[in-house]
Amino acid sequence: MRKLMIAVGGSLVLATPLASADVVGAGASVSYWNSDFSGEVVNKGDAVDIDKDLKMSSDGNANFTANFEHPIPVLPNVRVNYTGISQSGSGKIGPSTFDGIANANVKSDLDIEQLDATFYYEVLDNWVNLDLGLTARKFDGELIVREKITSGRVSKTSVDAVLPLGYASVRFDLPFTGVSVGGEGNVISYSGDSLYDVNVYGQFDVAVLRLRAGYREMAIDYEDDDDRLDVKLSGPFASIGVDF
Repeated sequence: MRKLMIAVGGSLVLATPLASADVVGAGASVSYWNSDFSGEVVNKGDAVDIDKDLKMSSDGNANFTANFEHPIPVLPNVRVNYTGISQSGSGKIGPSTFDGIANANVKSDLDIEQLDATFYYEVLDNWVNLDLGLTARKFDGELIVREKITSGRVSKTSVDAVLPLGYASVRFDLPFTGVSVGGEGNVISYSGDSLYDVNVYGQFDVAVLRLRAGYREMAIDYEDDDDRLDVKLSGPFASIGVDF
């Protein structure tokens, strides 16, 4: 967090002269993301592979998004997003040691929560839609590893941060059909730490109902004191929402 907070602070200032929405609008959606995990977690120099060692299984994750747009050019539009990720596994650590656990069967739980506040401007708003802005992401990740034996050791690894990320969203509409394709993403890379969260999708709008399906990929490589999270999540998603 200390290294990242200064990385992209000027990007929103550069976007300020750009136009916002032509009218007042709002929307909200919920989505289901079926993601696979890969990567490793480091605790005081000890590393564990969450796929090979902990046998994390793919699972569904919840996501909620809401946005508000207005016609005031100087002020940015606002988008809020919450992603909750929860994975569990049953594996074995050994022969190497992880936080005092070695040659042991273990059960593990990995939880990641992200809360985004995105401030953006509509640069284009016709059959090509382009939004640019800045996201502040509150990020919390925790891995708990327990030996399966009675009174076995318990290891806890956690990272937390508030990260600034660049934000971009583009969508191409097929006129008079309600069909569109697009993509959006958040990204930052600074001084050895990085995070990107991108997706591509197809969308269908009918009246105020919005249906979307696509593919999302997120990679986190972040160090918090002696703990480090270096993981990648990817998989298909589907969402349903309303847009006014």
